Amino acid sequence: MNVAAPVLSAASVIAPAPIRVMVVDDAVVVRSLMTRWIADEPGLEMVAALRNGREAIDEFDRAHPDVVVLDIDMPELDGLSTLPLLLGKKRDLVVIMASTLTRRNAEVSLKALSLGATDYIPKPEAEGEIMTSASFQRELIEKIRALGARRSQRTLPGAPARRLVPAPQTRIALANGLPKLDRTRVVSADGEPANFVLRPFSSATPRVLLIGASTGGPQALLDLIPKLREIAECAPVLITQHMPPTFTSILAEHLAHASGRTVNEAVDGEPILAGRIYLAPGGRHMRVTRRDGTAVVALDDGPAINFCKPAVDPLFSSAAEVWGAWNLTLVLTGMGSDGTRGATDIVAAGGSVLAQDEATSVIWGMPGKVAEAGLCSAVLALDQIAPAIVRLFQGGRP
Repeated sequence: MNVAAPVLSAASVIAPAPIRVMVVDDAVVVRSLMTRWIADEPGLEMVAALRNGREAIDEFDRAHPDVVVLDIDMPELDGLSTLPLLLGKKRDLVVIMASTLTRRNAEVSLKALSLGATDYIPKPEAEGEIMTSASFQRELIEKIRALGARRSQRTLPGAPARRLVPAPQTRIALANGLPKLDRTRVVSADGEPANFVLRPFSSATPRVLLIGASTGGPQALLDLIPKLREIAECAPVLITQHMPPTFTSILAEHLAHASGRTVNEAVDGEPILAGRIYLAPGGRHMRVTRRDGTAVVALDDGPAINFCKPAVDPLFSSAAEVWGAWNLTLVLTGMGSDGTRGATDIVAAGGSVLAQDEATSVIWGMPGKVAEAGLCSAVLALDQIAPAIVRLFQGGRP
């Protein structure tokens, strides 16, 4: 007996539920603008626009948001006080802290990240600037969409955890014309092939560590850098984290305190020395160049690259020109594809690239793009990265 396969109609296909968004801000103009922007976006649903943290707590169960955009300075109950109360109501809630670019607010935003906030977004100083800031609107919507979608993927019922494991080596010709290399195919824990393969590590022992990061980067860096003390003693470490001015200076202070090493915002023209950690300052791209035979920092105030300033690509690409195969490059959690072009240059110059894995990334955009481009020699969980880097600098392999 033949049994016809059922035909699925368009009506039987279940569309993904919209991402439910709550905005909490005491400024009526800001609240109104965010409400309109979010309501106009397909796949996003505005469920509440409230004046302070007290209202957010009172309305939370009714609104049941997936994402909360939370102002820092509010009457009755401010953002930092509201944050743990919100997370107590919904453990996997995405909270994006919103604040103007003051030193105090940068400190509070980084504190909020340590308490469980997912990300932050800097607001223009004046309400009038918010009304005309296309970049702020774009960044807000992108963060809500990406972080909200990531939360939904992690909480799908029955979704299996994926762990990447190496399969037998195979020999594949590279499309970019580089020599044939042994590359390791990667499969997930359930045996399904992943959509990328791994390259062999460079035969050169690294002498410079480059790091690029975006969303989730501050938390990852604060976990990682203290574990790299012995590397920072013998090699320069250069970091580009997508962050605005003021925020990068605070992050440098926090990294220095956590690691016990010297961490500073890089200064144009300063020599790059072993034992120092250089952080690209907010609002300026950090490159590497040679002056009189010495590698030095070169900062520039050019246009944003990949919508970012500082961007990761300028650091990676310039370091490839200056240090070639001595570069070990790490791409941490972040939205977008910044770093892929620069990682391509690193590999072409003989260096190696590592990426943070999807399971431990807040957003697997930047590391995912680098992995999918076939540029990585390893894709590792955050807690596996420091031991791998230490072994590589000692001449071994992970």
